[in-house]
Amino acid sequence: MIPTLGDFCKSIHQRVCSCCETDDMGFLMSELLDRFCRYCQIHTEAIEGASSYPSSQGQLELGRMLVQELKDMGCAEVEQSPFGIVTATIPATTSKSVPVMAWVAHMDTSPETSGKNVKPTIHKNYNGQDIPLAGDPTKVLRVSDSPELSGYVGRTIITTDGTTLLGADNKAGVAVIMQTTKYLLEHPEIPHGKIRLCFTCDEEIGHGTDHIDLVHLGADIAYTLDGFGEGEIEAETFSADKATVTITGVNIHPSVGKGKMVNAIRLASMFIDRLPKQSLSPETTEGREGFLHPYKIEGGVAQVTLHILLRDFETANLTTQANLLKDIARGIEAEYPKARFSIEITHQYRNMADGIKKNPKVVSFAVEATRRAGLKPKLSLIRGGTDGSLLTAKGLPTPNLSTGEHNAHSPLEWTCLEEMESACRVLVELAKIWAE
Repeated sequence: MIPTLGDFCKSIHQRVCSCCETDDMGFLMSELLDRFCRYCQIHTEAIEGASSYPSSQGQLELGRMLVQELKDMGCAEVEQSPFGIVTATIPATTSKSVPVMAWVAHMDTSPETSGKNVKPTIHKNYNGQDIPLAGDPTKVLRVSDSPELSGYVGRTIITTDGTTLLGADNKAGVAVIMQTTKYLLEHPEIPHGKIRLCFTCDEEIGHGTDHIDLVHLGADIAYTLDGFGEGEIEAETFSADKATVTITGVNIHPSVGKGKMVNAIRLASMFIDRLPKQSLSPETTEGREGFLHPYKIEGGVAQVTLHILLRDFETANLTTQANLLKDIARGIEAEYPKARFSIEITHQYRNMADGIKKNPKVVSFAVEATRRAGLKPKLSLIRGGTDGSLLTAKGLPTPNLSTGEHNAHSPLEWTCLEEMESACRVLVELAKIWAE
């Protein structure tokens, strides 16, 4: 049974005495917290390789919950598509002709760590110390590993219990959009244009925008709410391809293998060993440095398949990375003439910076909204991608805004209530700026 807001309020009130706390804009902090925790409890883990869309039933369940809540708030044009995507409209409160803005977040969670039976754990007035996670004594959120925690003393931290991820990626964004929607609908005196809401599915497995109809969405500009630290605005991402390397050997009974067997497993080991070790890997790069990342291997003596991510902020460098893989393959084939390497490069997404240049106001207005919300804007880049990468490529400029996601995809994932609340304030200011 899906927990109600009231059920959650009762359970959390015993741990967080903030049910009557509001910020200076009137956001009910406990309601935002309750909302986030309820969403986290819905099992929406994406399933790689699934034949259905969305890949998991929990995404449909969360979508139905959002649809009902949006209708109860008084949103217009609320619907859930056959593909699970939820859209709705906050009607304009100004007669001015202003661009239609969309706010986007994804409902699924990463398959890298289980998202089943999530137990959000609230730490009010965080004391700056390491946080043991009650569900697994081996899991401790350590300040030495997450030094940014030292800046959150006195705030409300939400963690997992150590047995699952939390789901702040991206249910923090979902909660922020929903709470801000409620606030704007309750305050029609705030001038803003038409705002479209869009909650997507299967973003974590690269399919978040597969079934978004931009004509139906009807937005001129958009923002994903899928970011990290407070005040961050991300308008640049990796460009991304995927390499599928198929290595074909010769399998024969090992008792008569001399001079005949070509073990594809050994060849795969050689291939990986010849990748750069001190550069071009996630373990050795940061900032604007790209990488090659072998992340999955499957097969046996006769054939092995390697899955490798290619990432760089300069799109042209993806070709250089692909050529490096091909050179390594040719080198091994020369040593083992009976071996065969096949390398298939699949386009994934491109750096959103190029598309955003067509409408620079989407970034400059986000910077100003962040300032008006009392925060210090931080322009940064994403060593990854968002739904915004693909939406921008389709012609809808979509930078990414922070919602307080930390240690994503991990049982050490955490978020901060005050960061989510500040994201709500940024959205309100953003709505007002576009209507000026």
